[in-house]
Amino acid sequence: MRGPSKMLLERSRSLVPFVFFVLLVPVPTTLEGQSGTLHELPLTPSNVHWGHYDASLTPVLTIRSGDLVRIESLVARGLGRMRDAGAPESDFSAAMLEVENGVTDRGPGAHPMTGPIFVEGAEAGDVLEVRILETELMMPSGVSQYREGGGALPDAFSGVGLRLFELDEELGVARMGSIAAIPLRPFFGSIGVAPPPAQGRISSTAPGEHVGNLDNKDLVAGTTLFLPVHTAGGLLSIGDGHAAQGDGEVTGTAIETSLAGTVQVILHRDRTLEWPRAETPTHYMSMGLDHDLDEAARLATQEMVDFLVRNRGMDAGDAYVLCSVALDLRITQLVDGTKGVHGMLAKSLFR
Repeated sequence: MRGPSKMLLERSRSLVPFVFFVLLVPVPTTLEGQSGTLHELPLTPSNVHWGHYDASLTPVLTIRSGDLVRIESLVARGLGRMRDAGAPESDFSAAMLEVENGVTDRGPGAHPMTGPIFVEGAEAGDVLEVRILETELMMPSGVSQYREGGGALPDAFSGVGLRLFELDEELGVARMGSIAAIPLRPFFGSIGVAPPPAQGRISSTAPGEHVGNLDNKDLVAGTTLFLPVHTAGGLLSIGDGHAAQGDGEVTGTAIETSLAGTVQVILHRDRTLEWPRAETPTHYMSMGLDHDLDEAARLATQEMVDFLVRNRGMDAGDAYVLCSVALDLRITQLVDGTKGVHGMLAKSLFR
């Protein structure tokens, strides 16, 4: 099956407004019941490192445990792909253009990352809890694509196919022209810390022990991600905004867009993690990451068994049986080199 090299869509001009954050000085605040000092990381060249995680990066912000940070991020690969898909210049804010033109040190990955954030007191072996409190669209459009040689069907299509989506925040959908309306479910595809210093600069493309590019569509507002710390301060970075995505992300792209959001960061010095873990309001979530999908599934299962033993006091055998009858394994993504599987276990089982 062969597809066209480019697909451009008719778009309505009744689009979501831009979101701008102008508060630059930390102030006391309470957001959705969370108290702490709110810091702002607006979209500027000095706040963005493009395409990599690295323990040698200079922090752009220092916070204390319990503080909140509102960040702005630029769409993955920058504005060029948006333009190629047909997005008008009016979709781009001055800040987006400034970052696009001002950040020249890029790679080896494609994701503009906001940060890094230094958390006071964090040391290797600790755990950072990142509570995702809010997400906000920063532009009225998003883009997805397929490309020859990529995704879950690397031999099925030639060239590159681009698809522009209109993001209708009022109705809560991303319009794929007249074909479909996909429910908006915005989330950050990449939330990570610096890798161990000996690894130097690593690509933002694949997730790993630094966590990073999970592309996990369940990490929406209201969820919490737990990350292992590998260097002083943790050096937390966030980016790769998605308006919506399917489990698997089979072409290699979600509906990519510029996203803003507010997170609360809590340091845990009494916990250790080898792999990331998460919680939604209704589920415990384990994760497995590996080049082999079977191994990623094994890791996600083992991580949930270990969690149930440590946190719920269960016998390991009972925990394994419970996973067989109640744990849902989902393919997070197939296409970043390192495959992701996450397991979802309902909290209601224990009530």
